[in-house]
Amino acid sequence: MTSNAQTAAAEMAAPHESGAEVAVRTVSLTKIYPNGRGIRDINFTVQRGEIFGLLGPNGAGKTTTIRTLLGFLRPTGGQAFLLGADAHTSPSARNHVGFLPGDLSLSIRATARDWLDFQAELRGGVDLEFVKSMAEQVEADLDEPLRNLSSGNRQKIGIINALMHRPDLVILDEPTAGLDPLIRRRVYKLLSDVRDRDGAVLLSSHVLPEVERICDRIAIIRRGELVAIDTMEQLKAKAVRHLEIVFDGHPPVEQLRQVDGVVSVTTENSTARVAVSGSVSALIQMLAQYEVIDLSSGSQALEDQFMSFYDGSDKEEQS
Repeated sequence: MTSNAQTAAAEMAAPHESGAEVAVRTVSLTKIYPNGRGIRDINFTVQRGEIFGLLGPNGAGKTTTIRTLLGFLRPTGGQAFLLGADAHTSPSARNHVGFLPGDLSLSIRATARDWLDFQAELRGGVDLEFVKSMAEQVEADLDEPLRNLSSGNRQKIGIINALMHRPDLVILDEPTAGLDPLIRRRVYKLLSDVRDRDGAVLLSSHVLPEVERICDRIAIIRRGELVAIDTMEQLKAKAVRHLEIVFDGHPPVEQLRQVDGVVSVTTENSTARVAVSGSVSALIQMLAQYEVIDLSSGSQALEDQFMSFYDGSDKEEQS
């Protein structure tokens, strides 16, 4: 079975609540540029009440996927559905969608408040108290001309614009770019509020801690193809963890190698470096028999799993 077929099969088998409404569905969505690059056979769904992350390095195809999904790019093949409507044949498909592009440009003389008021009128009106509340949460200056704002402060305005009409589906391309850690956490709270009211969020990111913190499920994209779709728990369970164990004496190498899940063991003096796939509980039980001076974990589980898809192959990604 090919990686695309495996990913599609995993998506079909993904656990969802019975009867949950699908907010996004792609069926073999494909967009090939004249240079031969693009996205191929993209299959995933996003449920209501879910935050779904599209994870990959810059140039992996995240933005192309989003722009094709929204109908900004004409697909070479396949279909995309937003809240049950065909994204490419139904103009109303985006009426209940909030969108933040990754290349947001707001270099205009109007103030943020005037621009948001204009966007609100286009949508038939919004709750201005809700807009004010979001602006306070992300510390956005609504009275400064947009062209005077830093890129991070413009990003705040873009996030408010995407959320202010309380859409059923929110699609965000690298939403926290340029934001400081405190504001990022507040943005995560706003997105969690969307999920809590049974809305759906699809966001792209290349920031591993970000998707680990907020996403319920993620799809990993590599060179325009989805190579994995999993819940965060499942992804971590499959990850290879690297542990450094310092013993009071020579490490018990053969005993370590026999532990379930251990895939490699190297030693230096009294230190053993152990790679473990999945749960480390069997290893911990084994270590209880020995005098362990120190135990530390190397890179994060999610990062290990992510890099297993990209190791040595992310140098020539497409846009």
